Amino acid sequence: MLSFMAAGALFFQSCTQKAEETASDYTISLAQWSLHKSFFGDALNGNWQEFGRLLREAPDSLLQGPLKPIDFPSIAKSYGISTIELVNTFYYGKAKDMAYWEDFKKRCDEAGVNVGLIMCDALGDLGNADEAERQKAVENHYPWVDVAAYLGAHTIRVNAAGQGTAEEVAANAADGLKKLGEYAATKGINVVVENHGGYSSDGSWLSGVMKTVNMSNVGTLPDFGNFCMERGPEGCTKSYDMYKGIEELMPYAKGVSAKTNDFDADGNETTKDYARIMKIVKDSGFKGAIGIEYEGNVLSEDEGIKATKALLEKTLSNLK
Repeated sequence: MLSFMAAGALFFQSCTQKAEETASDYTISLAQWSLHKSFFGDALNGNWQEFGRLLREAPDSLLQGPLKPIDFPSIAKSYGISTIELVNTFYYGKAKDMAYWEDFKKRCDEAGVNVGLIMCDALGDLGNADEAERQKAVENHYPWVDVAAYLGAHTIRVNAAGQGTAEEVAANAADGLKKLGEYAATKGINVVVENHGGYSSDGSWLSGVMKTVNMSNVGTLPDFGNFCMERGPEGCTKSYDMYKGIEELMPYAKGVSAKTNDFDADGNETTKDYARIMKIVKDSGFKGAIGIEYEGNVLSEDEGIKATKALLEKTLSNLK
């Protein structure tokens, strides 16, 4: 009986140790978009044409919420999170304002927080069919590569958008990504593409672009929820299989985006199987940051971040 009990204790200890080792392979980070309502406030009124105009002409006027982007390091730390993922649209007019970034870096240091990546939007299409416009889009990303390097981040997240057939956009996006990747490499920065609508939400298409680019510092940021390929007035009209897409993108991943929308009474995400997703992530061999990106409407942003963090911690502790 004692031998049996000892064997059982050893088995339990082994399983517990493996679970702890698995959890230690990952860092939970916080994507700033989880708080976009708290930063933009009433600027999110549904008039996206006006929003886009103001983003170009007076970006700071869009920051109408109770939270300030400059405070994001301490906000993240209040959740017990030490790695943050910035979104450039909250700092759209600050790309070349080094005094601002000196202050931001100081706040990161004071909070004990590091910047993992910067998500870059509204900088032009890297897959633009016009070569001159494509090059302009590439160069529009350069200042954000520089900011990422200054802040000690390792990655910028970009979009692989363009015009034309799937084949045409793939070829043009690969060209734009190669050129941006070459510049980013001189700064020690990775360039990752998120599945973010259109062709990029097709896992097979985006993994094909990665194969064409074939650069060590160009990869993917698989988002657990962005697999809608076509939208209509009533919402998504064509989706790609989420689990298949994540599996196809993980070989190129340099981070993952843990999208959540809603939770049940047990704290599980109701629109996706997190245990299944994290098994795919683990089986791919990926180790690194898992970014909380709450985008729901039922819980508040604060509650959604906490619920996502708890779900990730629970899922990681149970991962075999």
